[in-house]
Amino acid sequence: MADPKKLFIKTYGCQMNVYDSERMAEAMGGSGYEQVKTPEEADLILLNTCHIREKAAEKVYSELGRFKGLKADRPDLKIGVTGCVAQAEGEEIMRRQPLVDLVVGPQAYHRLPEMERQARRGEKVLDTDMPEEDKFEILKSRPKAKRGPTAFLTVQEGCDKFCAFCVVPYTRGAEVSRPVDRILSEARDLVVRGVREITLLGQNVNAYHGAGPDGDVSLARLIWALNEIDGLERIRFTTSHPNDMTDDLIAAHGDCEKLMPYLHLPVQSGSDRILKRMNRSHDRDSYLRLIERIRAARPDILISGDFIVGFPEETDADFEDTMDLIRQVEYGQAFSFKYSPRPGTPAAERAQVDPTVADARLQELQALITRQQRTRQDAMVGQEVGVLFEKPGRRPGQMVGKSDHLHAVHVDDCGASVGELRRVKITESGTNSLGGVLV
Repeated sequence: MADPKKLFIKTYGCQMNVYDSERMAEAMGGSGYEQVKTPEEADLILLNTCHIREKAAEKVYSELGRFKGLKADRPDLKIGVTGCVAQAEGEEIMRRQPLVDLVVGPQAYHRLPEMERQARRGEKVLDTDMPEEDKFEILKSRPKAKRGPTAFLTVQEGCDKFCAFCVVPYTRGAEVSRPVDRILSEARDLVVRGVREITLLGQNVNAYHGAGPDGDVSLARLIWALNEIDGLERIRFTTSHPNDMTDDLIAAHGDCEKLMPYLHLPVQSGSDRILKRMNRSHDRDSYLRLIERIRAARPDILISGDFIVGFPEETDADFEDTMDLIRQVEYGQAFSFKYSPRPGTPAAERAQVDPTVADARLQELQALITRQQRTRQDAMVGQEVGVLFEKPGRRPGQMVGKSDHLHAVHVDDCGASVGELRRVKITESGTNSLGGVLV
């Protein structure tokens, strides 16, 4: 029996890329590959790229440059670029880096095994199509290996919103939702393999409208269907758009016991003028009213958000509107970034904010978010929370897991094992985690 070939995957970006990398590994596993931890061990290297951040493509070229020595020493080594940079710059990657053997976009990675075979025959292979066939259905035969207690599950891809700063509609395509029966089947399989918490993924996940037995099904109805799976203890979803927070989804946060009290709901700016220039299709007041409704349904919910600082034409007054919105919402967590132009998007052609001004604004905003996050964590001391333990901690006997609100929690002299869901009383609040004792 031939020795298995070795596969190294480096993943950039969001949780959906993590999920995609898992599926690529599974696809190549059927062709005799097993994963390794370093590129030096590999027969096939895949870079699963993200195109959201500034100079994403240049970072890929820099990474590829590090493999020149490996390729020179081992001519049979094959190198591939996958994901959103591959979709956006496929032919350019091939032109600039001759060492690349295959380039595949995020909607075509189910074709990887055949592409690898072509590359082994000495061909250069490029596939950035958005095929009609269901890549998830083609790859539905997953290895039955034991899984950790948490898993991502993609239910929706693409976006129809066309925010002025975003490349997702161009790299991932239009919104597509997976059928309900296929999602439930995959979820049940994950639970059999040890998963107790599933995070539903989508570029615009709450726009989910997958086919069900009696017509299209909303995200809320999908969550209620998942709620019926024995052994699945927790459900989360990300990332959401304010315009798609429907009444039934808001109600589910109050009524569905397995849906965790955590919601990532990006607003991007607190300025109506900037929101309009972003093509966000909502304003600050509608967002604030939405937060009020969600908190009325689930008072203990932790709200997370995204902010872009230094968007083209942002003034001091626009920035202060954003700071005021943050003070009103009181976020438990948030992700904030300095605007970076993405070629081909409308905002890239507009007058840019002075980088030093944008840097100063970002630091001020992040300082406020950090204070709010710490306040929320400190308020947890003395409370009891559910913790799903995921791995051993740094000290003997310590276990680390996530709370209902997605806080990292460590417990010393724990006695619990990976995969257990236990009640924990919080006794301390650290910089980015909580400590507690079993109840």
